[in-house]
Order: sequence, then structure tokens, then C-alpha cells
Amino acid sequence: MGFTALAIAVVLFLMVLSNSLRVLREYERAVIFRLGRMVGVRGPGLIILVPLIDRMVKISLRTIVMDVPPQDVITRDNVSVKVNAVVYFRVMDPARAVLEVENYLYATSQISQTTLRSTVGQAELDDLLSEREKINAELQTIIDAHTDPWGIKVASVEVKDVDLPIEMKRAMAKQAEAERERRAKVIAAEGEFQASQKLSQAAEVISHHPIALQLRFLQTLAEVATENNSTTIFPVPIDLFQPFMKLAEKQARPAIPGPQA
Repeated sequence: MGFTALAIAVVLFLMVLSNSLRVLREYERAVIFRLGRMVGVRGPGLIILVPLIDRMVKISLRTIVMDVPPQDVITRDNVSVKVNAVVYFRVMDPARAVLEVENYLYATSQISQTTLRSTVGQAELDDLLSEREKINAELQTIIDAHTDPWGIKVASVEVKDVDLPIEMKRAMAKQAEAERERRAKVIAAEGEFQASQKLSQAAEVISHHPIALQLRFLQTLAEVATENNSTTIFPVPIDLFQPFMKLAEKQARPAIPGPQA
């Protein structure tokens, strides 16, 4: 009978001891409540709890990555979009994270969703697509201000995807195509303008040096001769025929009779 009682006492002691000892990892902290009153934050390592009196709430200090589900938003220029984001935050004060809010994960998720809707709703579609960093910084500032009393630090907020309606995608594709065509026409016009300037300079040089035109003519013949053409048509300068034309005019002119005696 004595041995049985001793065994029971040993088992009870081991059970109480196992419930009293806790081992926390390096990134964990324990908020200790003794008879309902917080007595401090402990960890990491081995901590001892008073059996049946102390209660522990374990908090992780690692950065938490929270995905904000897609939100239906109407931008300031009345475009309906669906936006989602991701929030990076961590608990800086475990005591406030337990005392000031019931569930800090759920609360942070809800404040992130409402802030995402309100912030995107105040921006225009072009700003949402082109100034993503500005909107991310604004979201981070607002969410961090709301979660700071809970002992939570928001490190970053990133807008992931902006889902546009099909009609808006088509309109933006047409706009992009028109913009590319405009750039192509401007580049072509600039090229023609620069070419006209060079041709004007070349014409001025040729006007001062007529022999340059003959050299250019011979160069053109050399370029045409390199092609595999069976027939070659090239212009002949009219200056080459002027001596023959003058001779023909002299021969066709009637002889003027001299004075008779």
C-alpha cells in the first residue's frame, strides 16, 4: 500500500513538473498571467510556471507575411478594379499584442483590407498602375499607425495584382497601339527632316562643284552594275549632247547671201 501511494505521488509530481516547465525558442516570448493579472514577459529558454496559478500566452516575434484577399474597389475616375496585396509585419511588444487587442492577426488583416479599399479608391487608375511605390508607402504608413497601439510594426505593404475589366484592357491596348503608331510617325518624320537637311547641304556642295554631280553619277552606275539585272536604265546628263545640238543648229541655219556687185 505504501509503495502504491509513493508511485502515485511520484506520477503526480512529474505531471505537475511537466506542466510547470516550458521551453521557448529564440523567436518566442511568453506573456505570463498569474490569477488573471499579467506579471511579465519571459523567454527565450526555460521558464517555470506556478502550477494551477500561472497561465501563458505564447507570441512569435518573427515577421509574419499576410495575404490580403482581393478587394473590389472603384477608383476615383470610376473604374471598377479588383486589388490584392501582401503585408509584412511583426510583433514588437508581446504584452500589448495580448492586452490591447483580442486577436492581433485577425485585427491586422481587417485593418489591411479596409485601408486597401479606401486608399485605392482615392487614387486614379493611371496612378494605381504607374505609381505603385507611392501607394505602397501610403498603405504602410496608414496600417502601421493603426497597429502601433497593439505593439505591431508594419514593415512593408505591397500591392500584388490589379485585375481590370476586359473592356478596360481592350481600351488600354488600343491606347498603347495608338501611342506606338504616334511614336513611329514622329520618328519617321524626324528621320525625313534630318535627311532633307543633309540633302540640302549636299545640293549646296554640288552647286559649287559641278564635277561632283558627274562623280555621283558614275558612283550610281557602279552600284547598279553590281546588281544582277538583265536591263539597266540610267540617265544621261544633257550636257553631253549640247555640243552636238549646237552643231545641228549651225547646219540647219540657212546661209546668209553676201552683197552683190
